[in-house]
Amino acid sequence: MAWAVWVTGLPGSGKTTITGAIVDVLKAKGVHVRVLNVDEVRKVLTPRPTYSEEERAFVYKAMAYMAKLLVEEGVNVIIDATGNLREYRDVARGLISNFDEIYVSCPLDVAMSREAARKGGGAPKGIYRKGMTGQSVTVPGLNVPYEPPIHPLATLESDKLSPEEAGAIAANRILEKYGEADG
Repeated sequence: MAWAVWVTGLPGSGKTTITGAIVDVLKAKGVHVRVLNVDEVRKVLTPRPTYSEEERAFVYKAMAYMAKLLVEEGVNVIIDATGNLREYRDVARGLISNFDEIYVSCPLDVAMSREAARKGGGAPKGIYRKGMTGQSVTVPGLNVPYEPPIHPLATLESDKLSPEEAGAIAANRILEKYGEADG
């Protein structure tokens, strides 16, 4: 039976890097997984994002539905997205019976430093700076709440673990719960 896991945490906490490490471990074990990255999905759904709560609800609901469809087709899914409110992640939980969350825990100052140093990729840059200067009032953990999962499958302290260590811990938890069978 396929599953979906939402990797959640503050912007800059290391979600995408750790997701890549999780995928590497799972693939090495012969487990196929499809990653739904919010930055990639957002480019299609909202090419000029406002990051309003309404827009976030729309994007996260769409991602949860995409994950549901993939899981129904036997594809394992990792949702790589902040999902700052539990209600966003609960949409996925309500749609997908084999659903879990992995929490990438990171102190705000470390996340801010990492985010400021971003070089490439699809994630937006300068979000904390914009939040601190008033250019944005919707930055999770700064201007709007970030609600950590209540019962995550794993909590990964990304300021203390390497991405590879965190990825191995998370992948092993996934394998312990769902087994090594592909989809």
